[in-house]
Amino acid sequence: MSHLSAHILDTRWGVPAAGVELTLSTASGEHIASATTDADGRVRDLGPQTLDTGDYRITFETGDYFAASDQATFFPRITVDFTIGSTQEHYHVPLLLSPFAFSTYRGS
Repeated sequence: MSHLSAHILDTRWGVPAAGVELTLSTASGEHIASATTDADGRVRDLGPQTLDTGDYRITFETGDYFAASDQATFFPRITVDFTIGSTQEHYHVPLLLSPFAFSTYRGS
């Protein structure tokens, strides 16, 4: 079964980004699931255990995270589009985050 997880690291301080809201949707915008990062900056299970192959979108609501520490940010939310190519694989979407930059990749 496919499995989806995410992880956010705040590279400004070198710590996990706890308390960030995430939403998973189809590429066309149909809501599938929502979650909040834990103290380790992780969402271990995002969405159903089996995702069909196709295109999806995770939205990281980073504006509230930065506002909580009175930090301005250029990115109030970050949207990552990705493709599930196999229902038999684990998919992990890490986000490296700072107030004015971010990067992401397919993790393991």
